[in-house]
Amino acid sequence: MTRQTLPPKFDAFDPEVLDDPYPTYARLREAGALCRGGPATWVVTRHAEVAGLLRDERAGHTFPEGFRTPFAAAGGTADRLLTRIVSSLDPPDHTRIRKEVGRALNPTVVRGLRDRLTGLVDSLLAGRTAFDAVGDLALPLQIAVGCDLIGVPEGDREEVWPKAMALGRAFIPMAASEEGMADDGAARWLDRYVRELLADRRRRPGDDVLSRLAGRLPDDEIVDNAIFLLFAGFETAMYLVTSGLALLTRFPGQLARLKADRSLLPTAVEEIVRYDAPIQSMARMVREPISLGGRTVKPGRALLLLIGSANHDALVFPDPGTFDVGRRPNPHLAFGGGAHHCLGVALARLEGQVVLERLLTRFAEIEAAGPPVRRLHPNLRGYASVPLTVRPA
Repeated sequence: MTRQTLPPKFDAFDPEVLDDPYPTYARLREAGALCRGGPATWVVTRHAEVAGLLRDERAGHTFPEGFRTPFAAAGGTADRLLTRIVSSLDPPDHTRIRKEVGRALNPTVVRGLRDRLTGLVDSLLAGRTAFDAVGDLALPLQIAVGCDLIGVPEGDREEVWPKAMALGRAFIPMAASEEGMADDGAARWLDRYVRELLADRRRRPGDDVLSRLAGRLPDDEIVDNAIFLLFAGFETAMYLVTSGLALLTRFPGQLARLKADRSLLPTAVEEIVRYDAPIQSMARMVREPISLGGRTVKPGRALLLLIGSANHDALVFPDPGTFDVGRRPNPHLAFGGGAHHCLGVALARLEGQVVLERLLTRFAEIEAAGPPVRRLHPNLRGYASVPLTVRPA
């Protein structure tokens, strides 16, 4: 590939991409598997290459300082936390920590949350004839789930969750801003709080992740990864729920199909995250030379894997622009892949299915009360507001 035939450049901050990235993704896939990104960064567009790189040990998770998020001041608490959590590590540390965190979030634990989730959703929907799927449903649900997971007492949650959300925004790469400078304060507060909570769980174990991890990992690793579990799912899980409701009201035929056949709930959740993935890209650092798109990518280069583009690759998904709640097979990459496959995938799927099932059970009609409002972000794809009207069954 010569300088004259360099591939096109991808700009995640382009207003057209922020509004609707999928036409741009289609043009980039047509041009090739690779396009240019920021400094020393290549962007990967097609499903085959993205899926392969998610499983390729030559593409690591440990980034040098020059590639770290600008939100984390070097040497600060946020910088330490964001670079030591399990999703930012390579083996052997990643393997060791993931084994213990995965054990604390095993399928039996997740299945046991179904009744709690059902009760939470029912309480949030009780008496409703109209509501905002973000502020009235998805946000309070995720606050409760995240805090339940690590054992945050009810009385502390109003103070905990804004700090967790502030830190979560730093974890998802975006432009540097004054907002980011507050994240180190949030990280310091959460670090102190979770350490105190861990000490309490040692004295009085409960049915939560901190209690299950106590003694199995060093305290620093428990604290860092408990904070990660607290903030990691806030916005992504919210967007799974709210994007699903926005899509189902946009395509009422699919809503009617789901209402008539509840066995489609699992495939509906998979199609929601394929069609409009909450996380649009994942980053990797090249550790050994990798052949991609007709060129060799050298060590020290960053790769931006366009999950949203891969999930709309027509070579893998027939008619990818069609929202189909019964789509099979559906090898989407919304939850990542390989050793770094999303730790919370079982919980995310369960949340999505429970929310949809309770909505379909409680309401005979679910309709948009106005246009949904996007939250524009270079990596997260979701909504600030999804107003709905409902008629009880």
